[in-house]
Amino acid sequence: MGSSAFTNCADTKILAVICDLDGTLLNTGPVVFHLQISLLKICDLFSFLFMGFLNSDFLFLGWSAEIATRGILKEFLGRYDKVLRTDNEHGRLGRTQKESAIVIVRDYDLPLTPDQFIEEITPLYRSKWAEAKALPGAYRLIAHLHKHQVPLALASNSLREYIDAKISHHKGWKECFSAILGSDQVKSGKPAPDLYIEAATRMEVDAADCLVIEDSLIGVKAAKAAGMKVVAVPSLSEADAASQADTVLHSLLDFQPESWGLPPFDDWVDNALPIDPIYLEGLFSDGFLAEFPGKSEQENELNVLPDQVSGVYFGWAKVNKVDALKAVVGIGSEHCSASHRNIQLCVVNGSNDHLSDQQLLQVWLVGYIRGFNWGATNLNGEINEEDRMIASIALDHQPAFISHEYLSPGVEAPLREASAA
Repeated sequence: MGSSAFTNCADTKILAVICDLDGTLLNTGPVVFHLQISLLKICDLFSFLFMGFLNSDFLFLGWSAEIATRGILKEFLGRYDKVLRTDNEHGRLGRTQKESAIVIVRDYDLPLTPDQFIEEITPLYRSKWAEAKALPGAYRLIAHLHKHQVPLALASNSLREYIDAKISHHKGWKECFSAILGSDQVKSGKPAPDLYIEAATRMEVDAADCLVIEDSLIGVKAAKAAGMKVVAVPSLSEADAASQADTVLHSLLDFQPESWGLPPFDDWVDNALPIDPIYLEGLFSDGFLAEFPGKSEQENELNVLPDQVSGVYFGWAKVNKVDALKAVVGIGSEHCSASHRNIQLCVVNGSNDHLSDQQLLQVWLVGYIRGFNWGATNLNGEINEEDRMIASIALDHQPAFISHEYLSPGVEAPLREASAA
């Protein structure tokens, strides 16, 4: 099933959980990327493409240069005669809104004050919040803790009104949190411990009895400074967060509550976990799937698989309007490359021989089998015989994985969702 690294927490008894929002529960990266394009028209700067506002609402995303220089972005580079600067791209994840605005205005010599910058960019950001999808396992984790009456708080470097606006697009989330805190409700945002200390106070739980789930190094530092245990679920660009966390996971699907003295999940079905469908499409070649570009730059980036989609999955590969094959899919990445994904695909019953080279496949992942151990030098997504057997049993005999309306002839592929709203 799940896999992790570092501390053995078998003797730890956690009484409450605190989660970060952006990058931990919500996949806001693609939303911010397209906001950056819009902001170019205001600031007249190509260099700003590598700045964003994920946890802080104005911060660096860590997206690869390959993605950022496609299509319209290349056009902007020539139009404004700007040279891409990547020497200062790290270190902004997790800063507060005002701190990030000051840095951006200063570093890029924008013709705006920090307050003007915030005023002009905020409406653009707000219009995109509805597009931010939940990351794999987010709905599951929130519902599980709420069901078992485990106090759960949300602590983000975003402003409180922004947090409320973001989670309003995800049914039932707000009611599940015992406390919700933004950086404007405490003296100092992350990496200071104030947010986490205040969250524990509002839940009436000692800091030492709290578990924090974070994705950024700044967030991990804040939680450790508050004296709390930390599970990091970082993207590849934030792999440094692993260095100070107690446990590191590739995905929330790998989280094991019982390791922290919390009630275990009870939703596994014969070694397979039903998940909200994840959609991807790509060209098949020599056992691997190359993600297929969307019809437009915006569609392509909004549909990029988040880094937290990692491990061995199974589902249905649609080869034409009528036929769908049962498939196991291993998704991995090299730690040194945030842009290169290894997506291995194996037909469950039979071989891949009848799949043509460069054939376009539409794939719906409906179940999860296992993750990869954190720290491996190459997460190559290799699939073994046991994976194929688990997938075969699930897809042949378990109702949770068998009936899916989008496999019907003529049904168009949806935009990819890490988790259904």
